Amino acid sequence: MDKLSVSFAPNVGDAVREAAYAKGSSISAWLEDAAAAKLRAQALAEYLREWEAQHGALSEEELAKAAAELSLTVPTSAAA
Repeated sequence: MDKLSVSFAPNVGDAVREAAYAKGSSISAWLEDAAAAKLRAQALAEYLREWEAQHGALSEEELAKAAAELSLTVPTSAAA
């Protein structure tokens, strides 16, 4: 186990405590899940940047298809 000490603005700390409590987990477990999700998102973003550098930007149709499969909302270029 790697122990870390973190500090948050009071409103963020309160929100983290509430979210962990609502999930029924410890603050440490909740933060570990959040950090893991952030790391996965960063890795995916880096992969997509590299992929697009080699193959060109994904089309809006491709983004919409991926969003539908992942149950996500993707802003269109007009809304972005």
